[in-house]
Amino acid sequence: MFELHDATMIYDMDKEEKVYAMKSMNLTLPDKGLIGIIGPSGSGKSTLMYTMSTLKKLTSGEILYNGKSLSDISSSEKQDLRRNEFGFVFQRHYLINYLTALENATVAATIPVLEARQKAEKLLLEIGLKKSELNHRPNKLSGGQRQRVAIARAMMNDPKVLFADEPTASLDHENAFLVMERLREYAKERLVIVITHDVSIIEDADMIVKIWDGSISDVAVKGA
Repeated sequence: MFELHDATMIYDMDKEEKVYAMKSMNLTLPDKGLIGIIGPSGSGKSTLMYTMSTLKKLTSGEILYNGKSLSDISSSEKQDLRRNEFGFVFQRHYLINYLTALENATVAATIPVLEARQKAEKLLLEIGLKKSELNHRPNKLSGGQRQRVAIARAMMNDPKVLFADEPTASLDHENAFLVMERLREYAKERLVIVITHDVSIIEDADMIVKIWDGSISDVAVKGA
């Protein structure tokens, strides 16, 4: 599904000392499965996610999605991908303050309203929100609860690729397990890419990609 060919991202291009967030990365990812991207803070994990999801553009090299270079598609095509094929869980939840948890989960849904509400409720309950919390606004929810709402929102349109940047960072052990269990189940039919510094949450991932200082240092495939 994804192929990276010498993918490079440089910040501060106009300065004498350039900052390489990604250095000539070469990687091929499958059409489905749980992929863990692991490395210390500042290693380039999030930049990799942003470039693969079209939120940022490479300095050089290319990323292919289903055989097509993301550098060659128009802005409207990128928007269509992000709306219809990609789902996002960011480190910050970006919930809308005046909407309830249930409304936030359905805000970008592409299915009829009633169907969306039913689906959102099911998703939220599966990943640990209580029924009594569905109508709470973000300021009445804990950080972990808000993160779970963001995860449900990302899964609403059944994206082919789910990008999750530190999805369990604000969760306790029990709820982190619930979230990862749901993501593993989703990864049976879709591609789930989890960016993390916590190797314990991706121990049974189908592929683990280790990143160090902007470069891929190791790729481990389950069962290989």
